[in-house]
Amino acid sequence: MIDWLDIPWVAALVALIVWWFSTGLILMAVKRADRGIGASHLALTIGSVPLLALGCWGFWQTLGTVDVWSIYGAFGSAILIWGWFELAFLCGIISGPNSYHCPPDIAPLERFVRAWGTVAYSEIALIVVMIALVWVAQGAENAFGVWTFAVLFFARISAKLNVYLGVPNINVDFLPKPMRHLASHFRIAPMNALFPVSVTVLTFATGCFAERWMAQAPGAPEALGFALLTALTALALLEHWMMVLPLADAKLWQWLLPRTKENEGDDALTMTHAYEQGKLHDV
Repeated sequence: MIDWLDIPWVAALVALIVWWFSTGLILMAVKRADRGIGASHLALTIGSVPLLALGCWGFWQTLGTVDVWSIYGAFGSAILIWGWFELAFLCGIISGPNSYHCPPDIAPLERFVRAWGTVAYSEIALIVVMIALVWVAQGAENAFGVWTFAVLFFARISAKLNVYLGVPNINVDFLPKPMRHLASHFRIAPMNALFPVSVTVLTFATGCFAERWMAQAPGAPEALGFALLTALTALALLEHWMMVLPLADAKLWQWLLPRTKENEGDDALTMTHAYEQGKLHDV
């Protein structure tokens, strides 16, 4: 088995599987919490803290070694840390002070302040974690955990800014109950000025990681790390293109999630808010 894991192309495939599976698992968990009662989302967030702890432990343990298992371990640990904060965000536990729908006829500055209020706590927490990981990993032999978290961090910021500024395709099917107000801050628009910059930077980053991958000596563990980063960044790039191309990305995870008439009605409402934002704030 270890021989297969030594192959960089297998590592790239692992990144794809981890991305798909972890995203689906988080969405399934928060949707199931939607069907619970009382503090289901809080219980889910607290109950998953051991996964965050495991990620932090794995990140620390892999800093000093560069071999097959430590490369995969660093990557997986960063995913666990990231995944817990994403779960806490979608559960509305670490999100922001604003949980109200955004009126469609407000001034741009107020709209920005309201939108920032929906994600403020989450973004601040992620910035603190990003700084902490960089600080802890100073001079470490294995920095692939930091790079993994950094790719996820900057891709998330870019994606959020793009749906705020306006893109043609916005998927709100997976928004759980605590965060359904978020879509009213989205904007349907043909294009925004940031999108070309976002895809250019992500394309360049993908190319840089791919070049580092190909530049490694045959059998070097570092090749696995750069293969993982190349695949992860390419997936972030694909997610950005899904905002403007008519691709049914929701089908990747839809089969995991039960739909109800209540959810369908909420999705229609949130998309109406997004459409009104685009209609009133054309690019």
